[in-house]
Amino acid sequence: MENLKSIVEALIFASDTPLSLKQIKDIINGPHRKFPSNGETEGISEDDIKNIIAELNQKYAEQGSAFRIIEIAEGYQFATLPEFAKWVGRLFKEKNKRKLSQPALETLAIIAYKQPISKPEIEAIRGVNVDHIIKTLLEKKLITIVGRAETIGRPLLYGTTKEFLKYFGLKNLSELPKPSEIEEIMKDEELENKYNLQNEVTEDDSEENSKEN
Repeated sequence: MENLKSIVEALIFASDTPLSLKQIKDIINGPHRKFPSNGETEGISEDDIKNIIAELNQKYAEQGSAFRIIEIAEGYQFATLPEFAKWVGRLFKEKNKRKLSQPALETLAIIAYKQPISKPEIEAIRGVNVDHIIKTLLEKKLITIVGRAETIGRPLLYGTTKEFLKYFGLKNLSELPKPSEIEEIMKDEELENKYNLQNEVTEDDSEENSKEN
């Protein structure tokens, strides 16, 4: 079992994207699997993997580790605990400058709740052209083309991706906030952007004062 724990831990740690239970099971239950510790030949099940992940998280908690294995985007991935967000946020300060704009968030929300949806339908709801925003969301792999509408011209249909779930920390689409909560989320995003801007201005002023002194 300890050998299996190490294998599951290594797979999740090494993966750039969340691994599903099935993916982990298929990798471990490959044609060349060997469990020399106990000589068993039966494959591991998804329930076994779930139990191993729970045991690993218990070990991390007992050791006071700053991370856990979490379920996200229909898979499992390592993540730091929320109480360390302040310091991790400083590490990824540059990432804040690449956050989605308010129009992009609004467009993404429409796609998430109305998918599959075409560009003309999105523009009818927002009342503006969304060519550039759609291109940006596609480049960030937050949305993807899922087909064509059966209407005149057969416009492309868009839907969200697993990267979308990962970006917002969701296990699946059923965890999407209620439409009434979207406005609150967008307000928080706008306030955070203002806060980050104020911090940058304050830091710049402090550096200038230090140079003068």
